[in-house]
Amino acid sequence: QMNRTRAEHEPGYVLHTYPYRETSLIVESFTRCHGRIALIAKGARRPRSALRGSLLSFQPLGFSWSGGGEMRTLTGAEWLGAASFLRGTGLMCGFYLNELLLRLLPREDAHEALYDDYGEGLARLSQSSLPTATVLRMFERRLLAGLGYALQLDRDAADGAPIHPERSYLYEPERGPVAADGAGGELVVSGRTLLDIEADDYRRAQTQAESRALMRALIGQRLHGQTLHTRAVLLELQEL
Repeated sequence: QMNRTRAEHEPGYVLHTYPYRETSLIVESFTRCHGRIALIAKGARRPRSALRGSLLSFQPLGFSWSGGGEMRTLTGAEWLGAASFLRGTGLMCGFYLNELLLRLLPREDAHEALYDDYGEGLARLSQSSLPTATVLRMFERRLLAGLGYALQLDRDAADGAPIHPERSYLYEPERGPVAADGAGGELVVSGRTLLDIEADDYRRAQTQAESRALMRALIGQRLHGQTLHTRAVLLELQEL
């Protein structure tokens, strides 16, 4: 049985911090075994606070906390090393991943596979081994799957037929792709794009454009009208 009132060295990341009272911070964290947790870092805004320098985004931390209720009291945060240092567009993309987790993950719902996907996404963004848009699409797909909305990509939802690369499909969010030759819109994609997403292959320009529109629409449904601030910035940078 997991202890809900105390944790020691729980692996996690800072998703966001904001001021609380005069000298404290509220830390929105994404932890491996407890999911998304809100922690009060008492006195963390004081110049001499031991916590102040360690509560950095994108760094693997070991969180310790105590207390029950919606807000736990953060008692320690140690750096676990092997960090991803993000800069430029990669940094904005990291903030986009954080915002997706903040908006879409329910509190205190463990998602260990998604936790690993997040760490992998940060590593890819820091190494620039893949185009940033590819890293984002891969993470968005895994996030939707982790939330229970895994994309169906290899079969027609209407008749179970294999997806044909030369056909067009309308992606119905609650069902999956159905043949839609001649239709248009952000949820219409080519069969080739669906198969490329399944293979995590975003080299084709049409796949890049159609997967971006599809993911935006599917995530938009889950957001229920909330806007993503980082997406607006990234659109200005023409990266997302």
